[in-house]
Amino acid sequence: MSAQVKRFIRVDHAGEYGAARIYAGQLAVLGRGAQGPVIEHMQAQEMEHLERFAEMIPARRVRPTALLPFWHVAGFALGAATAALGEKAAMACTVAVEEVIDAHYAGQEAALGEREAALRETIATFRAEELAHRDIGLANGAEQAPGYRLLTALIKTGCRVAIKLSERV
Repeated sequence: MSAQVKRFIRVDHAGEYGAARIYAGQLAVLGRGAQGPVIEHMQAQEMEHLERFAEMIPARRVRPTALLPFWHVAGFALGAATAALGEKAAMACTVAVEEVIDAHYAGQEAALGEREAALRETIATFRAEELAHRDIGLANGAEQAPGYRLLTALIKTGCRVAIKLSERV
């Protein structure tokens, strides 16, 4: 298995972990509100993604990122903070994260060859679900969040930094 594939699995595991923590933070604030079931649905899918990559870590002898404890706290904090700004800000967070993940997964799909067809198919399936999350966020008023452009730009930058760090550390 190539070093590139190991990086893909490491960072995807970290990303799905972080996404599950973001939704946990959102649920801590908004779980009893109207958006609670929507957020629970997205979190359940992220947990399925996380479980799949968590199985790959030992099976393919990939070292997980050393940053998981940080992503545990940072993901929850991001979710809770955006939820505290309101339901629309929480949905703006979802849109921002999922747009970065879409581009990230698209790049991985393009880079994976036939020897990694199963991994490419898994990533394609997860990418489609992440895009559905983005669409849910948009349908639930993400763009009406106060400071939408600034908020999403900051979150996207943070996601890109997290990706780069998790690939290597």
